Amino acid sequence: MNNIKPVVWRKGLVLSATFLICLLVVFSCKKKESPIGQNNIDQDQLLLSAGIDTFSLKTYNYIDDSIISDNAAFGLLGSYIDPVFGNVNAEIYTQFRLEGFSPDFGNINSIVVDSFVLALEYIGYYGKEGYQNFEVYELGEDLHLDSTYYSFTTKGHKNNVNLVAPGKGTKYLDASNITVINNDTIDSQLRLQLSTSRAKSMLIDAMSGGTDFSSNENFLTYFKGLHIKTNNMQSSGEGGVFYFNLNDPASKLTIYYQQAGEKKTFNFLINSNCADFNHVDIDNSMTRVETVNNDTISGQVQFYSQAFGSRGVIEIPGLSNIPSTAIIHKAVLELPISYQDGSDYSPGYDISVATRLDDGTDNLYSVNVNGVFDSFRKSFSIDLRAYVQAIVNKSVPNSGLIVAPLLHNTTSDRIIFNGPNTTNKNKPKISILYTEF
Repeated sequence: MNNIKPVVWRKGLVLSATFLICLLVVFSCKKKESPIGQNNIDQDQLLLSAGIDTFSLKTYNYIDDSIISDNAAFGLLGSYIDPVFGNVNAEIYTQFRLEGFSPDFGNINSIVVDSFVLALEYIGYYGKEGYQNFEVYELGEDLHLDSTYYSFTTKGHKNNVNLVAPGKGTKYLDASNITVINNDTIDSQLRLQLSTSRAKSMLIDAMSGGTDFSSNENFLTYFKGLHIKTNNMQSSGEGGVFYFNLNDPASKLTIYYQQAGEKKTFNFLINSNCADFNHVDIDNSMTRVETVNNDTISGQVQFYSQAFGSRGVIEIPGLSNIPSTAIIHKAVLELPISYQDGSDYSPGYDISVATRLDDGTDNLYSVNVNGVFDSFRKSFSIDLRAYVQAIVNKSVPNSGLIVAPLLHNTTSDRIIFNGPNTTNKNKPKISILYTEF
């Protein structure tokens, strides 16, 4: 299941290959008067005199391996094995900042460190709740707020020492669980206990007379950040990726200590001034997704789209055959999905639709559409009137539509769409109503 607080999200499923495109065609005489617009035409009269043509569609997917993942809406952490899409693993790299400059901890010899806790506030998840094994490493390379980081980016560690306290790395992930700190109930958090010896050394360094804690700039040279990851052994259908709000004040690194018997804390903050990025690995090996990624013809039965991975493609060559004098009154694309109710790996109900322009780049350009998911029919309905009219007017090329989960670089959404050759009852189609003047 895919949940994001405060809204429950379910994930979108697979794309399929070829479409039957029904063109409801209306012809009228050429007139000297100005062409009649959409709002002036009786739609019922048009439908009564419509003809129907069919066009073959080509559907497939390709791997998008250059996903920008820095300073995303959510920090993604966890792993799962998707029965359809294969292995998914998400990790977080992030900086921290001081809650106060040049802290005075007094007599360092009187300090006893009780715990060193990394807290991350849940905002949702995709997949299944359950146990996962965590590791945390101190970074040995700088992060920069003005740099671009991709889902494949990695940064080296200061050393290979896992900072998670021995025996404390296994946690039950539950985004809706209650978290209690000192008898106070707070929003649910993942709380990882780290090495108290590293916390004590940080306190000592702060009191050494140097400048490491005198400013955030100096501190980021001293402590470059953390790499947070999982190390799991899972079977198909196990695990999940969890979403964390890194900019929430509750997401932070805290030293809990006692000085002369008095309990105190010192925080290292994550905020919008911290550089962070998600590293996401997807392994589609030995899956149908991999087959369609490598062979566009194989996408006619099903085609796929996955956050940080595959994007679905729908080519509709017949759009180029619509007369250049046509006024498009209606163009609706229906994209049925393959999904069994109750699956833990459910479809996302929001998708983005884009195309490519003939500008010599691989950049995608958003298609301004309204897409609605019908949970009863298990199908997306997408308004493409403006897009089809733009093709008729030659203002955009008929280079195909590219569909993906709306939050392609922020979640673990994935979608399975029915193709034109699907054995399922519902097949993709586009219905177009136009008048030729």
